[in-house]
Amino acid sequence: MRDQAEELRMKMLRNQNRLGRSLAVVSGKGGVGKSNFSINFSTTLSGHGKKVVLIDMDIGMGNIHILLGKSVQYNLKDYLVGEQPIESVLFEGPNGLQYISGGSGLSGVMEWTDEMFNRLIEAFEYLQKSFDYIVFDMGAGATSQTLDLLMSVDDIIVITTAEPTSITDAYSMMKYIYYKDSEKNFYLICNRAFSDEEGAETTGRLKLVMSKFLSKEITILGVLPEDTVVRKAVREQTPFSILYPQAEITKKLKKIVYTFTDLEDAIEATPKQTNFISRLKSLFSGRT
Repeated sequence: MRDQAEELRMKMLRNQNRLGRSLAVVSGKGGVGKSNFSINFSTTLSGHGKKVVLIDMDIGMGNIHILLGKSVQYNLKDYLVGEQPIESVLFEGPNGLQYISGGSGLSGVMEWTDEMFNRLIEAFEYLQKSFDYIVFDMGAGATSQTLDLLMSVDDIIVITTAEPTSITDAYSMMKYIYYKDSEKNFYLICNRAFSDEEGAETTGRLKLVMSKFLSKEITILGVLPEDTVVRKAVREQTPFSILYPQAEITKKLKKIVYTFTDLEDAIEATPKQTNFISRLKSLFSGRT
């Protein structure tokens, strides 16, 4: 009994010191359903008992709040420029999911300042202590800030389709990140597949190419089918995983989340191992 009590006490102590893991959802090209996946993945992960915050990093051109059918008063830019505290830009979605909108209607590219980056660091430090997962839905454009963020997160989820251009672009994205950080964890998903065989062939080909040419092993999370309920859910501005819980794509998404959490639980996320913030600070200081 004493050994069990001591083991429980140590486990609780580890959990108190545990920091949330950070992951970025990326795609090599647009039109592959990346944002839709980010929302449904995060919503399902949140419903799986995890505390999750989803951040739309497509600042000024974000669509997370639109896909969720929400009209938000403040967004990430309002926090970055110092007009609002981080609590004011956090909103609640389905299943207890928290999200931060990237905002929409921004004309031109936002010019980042050192103060804005410092506020971003402060926000991430707060969120890492408050959530199990910080999910970044990355925008299509590449800036020095978004590239720094990609290099800093713990895990990368790559979304591809079976289209040749999507496969090529997904490989180029992983290769670029790999050359910057060969230890990065890659999770791969084939979205909008017309069959399980097509999806398996697509993910298998990318896994083989990464192994053969870069000696890098990546993890295949699964395949999501082309499904008419996705378009219906977009029109209803509700995640398909909420609106159509019995749909085949929802069942497959749940399997992907179970696989992901099982793999992540095997990684003991201690402050020493989860040093997302320190990596981001280091990259930023290296540019200045």
